[in-house]
Amino acid sequence: MHTVLSSGTKEITIGHDQPFCLIGERINPTGRRIFQEQLRAGDLSAIERDVAAQVAGGATVLDVNMGVPLTDEPELLKKAIKLIQSLTDLPICIDSSVVEALEAGLSVYEGRALVNSITAEDDRMAEILPMVKHYGAAVVALPNDHDEIPMEADKRLVLTKKILDTAVDTYGLAVEDIVIDPLAMPIGADPNIVNVAYETIARIREAFGVNMTLGASNISFGMPGRHTINATFLPMAMAVGLTSAIMDTRTPQIVEAVKAADLLLGHDEWGSTWISMFRAKQAAEKLAVEAPAP
Repeated sequence: MHTVLSSGTKEITIGHDQPFCLIGERINPTGRRIFQEQLRAGDLSAIERDVAAQVAGGATVLDVNMGVPLTDEPELLKKAIKLIQSLTDLPICIDSSVVEALEAGLSVYEGRALVNSITAEDDRMAEILPMVKHYGAAVVALPNDHDEIPMEADKRLVLTKKILDTAVDTYGLAVEDIVIDPLAMPIGADPNIVNVAYETIARIREAFGVNMTLGASNISFGMPGRHTINATFLPMAMAVGLTSAIMDTRTPQIVEAVKAADLLLGHDEWGSTWISMFRAKQAAEKLAVEAPAP
């Protein structure tokens, strides 16, 4: 089952038989005070730097969130999307909890976007799914509802089925355009919570065959050695069916772990991507050694 995203000139396919889709998480002001202040002042230069760093790191899609208090989020998101699309041909994941902002972003986007996100709440689906259908986008869906974020795989599977049935039967979306977020929660909060995530991923793949993504950095929140935790979590999640993640693509340790997993899972034919990446790394290291001292 393939989920196809595109910019004006580039197409990305997410699937269980495809290389893992790396969605760069950096263009997000949450927890970034200076970035928030710049955005309030109309300064978008940090976005340019974040785009360049994530593209260089190997992102295949870029998540963009402009949720800054005391700003016009719809207008800010439109400006950010236009800027990003002038800088790169990577597809975009439009990320907002504000329906008006999602509408604004989709209205100026050139290509086929991924919308982040809906839940199993009826009102949330009713607000966003018709918009997703209208703009021909795909959407990330989280299996939680008004009552709770389920802590067991069984309830997450029930809510996943509800989302898929509603999106397809009520709103006319294609099932391959629903990307399920199986819910990644911090290992520091519950030592079994990651095992629940793995079980959920495996069971969603078996029952529905849809693509999945999640916020990989959530797993290590509050723990030391976060890059090592994330670089270990993702290949294990890939082995049971995860096909994408919103992640830090500026961190070579994490990206290399994903690329190695692609190789070992048979998603990198003859190791061409792995070999190219290794040779590029060697060449960069050689240039750094040979560069004259300032």
